[in-house]
Amino acid sequence: MNIEKIKTLGDLKKSGYQSRHIKDELRNNLITKLKTKEPLFKGILGFQDTVIPELERAILSRHNILFLGLRGQAKTRIARSTTELLDEYIPAIDGSDLNDNPLHPISRTGKDIVEKMGDKTPIKWVHRSERYVEKLATPDVSVADLIGDVDPIKAATLKLPYSDERVIHFGLVPRAHRGIFVINELPDLQPRIQVSLFNILQEGDIQIRGFKLRLPLDIMFVFTANPEDYTNRGSIITPLKDRIESQIITHYPHHIEESKEITRQEARILNEQSSAVSISEEVRDLLEMIVYEARESDYIDEKSGVSARLSITALENLVSTAERRLIINNEKSTHIRITDFWGIIPAVTGKVELVYEGEQEGPFNVAMNIIQDGIEDLFTDYYLDPLEVDDEERDPYEVIKMWFAAGNSLVLGNDDSDKEYQEKLDSVAGLEKCAAHNPKFKEYKYFWMELILQALAAKEIIEVLIENNKVHFNDFLSDSLLDFNDEFDAI
Repeated sequence: MNIEKIKTLGDLKKSGYQSRHIKDELRNNLITKLKTKEPLFKGILGFQDTVIPELERAILSRHNILFLGLRGQAKTRIARSTTELLDEYIPAIDGSDLNDNPLHPISRTGKDIVEKMGDKTPIKWVHRSERYVEKLATPDVSVADLIGDVDPIKAATLKLPYSDERVIHFGLVPRAHRGIFVINELPDLQPRIQVSLFNILQEGDIQIRGFKLRLPLDIMFVFTANPEDYTNRGSIITPLKDRIESQIITHYPHHIEESKEITRQEARILNEQSSAVSISEEVRDLLEMIVYEARESDYIDEKSGVSARLSITALENLVSTAERRLIINNEKSTHIRITDFWGIIPAVTGKVELVYEGEQEGPFNVAMNIIQDGIEDLFTDYYLDPLEVDDEERDPYEVIKMWFAAGNSLVLGNDDSDKEYQEKLDSVAGLEKCAAHNPKFKEYKYFWMELILQALAAKEIIEVLIENNKVHFNDFLSDSLLDFNDEFDAI
């Protein structure tokens, strides 16, 4: 259909255009895409076997939908992606407030235009992107915002009584006629406002200032909610929830590979950053392991969840930490180091809700704990756990431990140049030989060497102290003896 040639109602009738209800439109377009195996809901990762099939079933059933899940589970992203199933363009009466269907207008204005102009009624074509309306539920949202209100200025200007439909200023919901209307964080909407949605969902009529209007609105409703909101801020009132036909529960990615793909897709890394800072797959693995540790931490509120935005912003911070070091040392390129992960702490502390024990521990310490847990996870994927070594003669870490036991120490600074960083790690006896057991050792040699030191420290085999953007590695016993000698000299 050549929409450029269809400019009036008469042209539309001659073209043989058949209008459809929006839920039928979504359903039919979904069926077509499923039959042709066309990819659906692009950019939505990790839900292919869970959420997406449930969403498809709900659309096939012509249901309104509630997405229920914790923060950062792509609920709004999925809702926005449903526009892919709309027709690219639909005709509407030019001059109508409600995108009236030229063949079946529902508003007084639309009906009057058709009655007056007949087949000469002007037509406009509405793109699918203009048929999506989204509203964040906040306590200050009013019925007038959503449904509408009487406009006294319009009534006075047109010299019409308040009971006349033409003096009504329609709210967001009526203006979403023939489109998708999304309310985010539905429990935050006050109960009395939720009540105003009853008739629209069930009967299709609206009431404004006591005047009942029969407007058969054609809307696909999508709601999102966080289970935490049910206790902290509000709830979805039962009668409204009963009118929402399908409730779909979202979740965090089940596998690290899925998490990495989401982070890779969403992180805003500039070309100049990606060309200067090398990010290995193991660095990405470690980042996601830290997020998984956060979700399982006893210090972090499980009910609040740990958003996927944590790994996204953490990766951006991680790259910026390495970029800052590169700029300071006037270098052209660098690799991500383990010490760079201290740069993600602001991203961690800003994205988690702590339980009482976590508050007592402190946000910084909680962040450091989950980073160390992630380091241990990555380490044990590639190296023998030092706590499980039975034979001291075959202990791959023995030379390293003896080097520290001899009174040696190592200080890695966040701002050390690559040359200084490498020289310091090379100075630790046995470290390179131990790290070389990893088949991936050659490409990111110093990353693996530092990983071993960080893991030995996390397992309390050597001591680590972090202060003033520096990481100090020492032997526990030699450090204790030094403190004892200082106290003895003082006496």
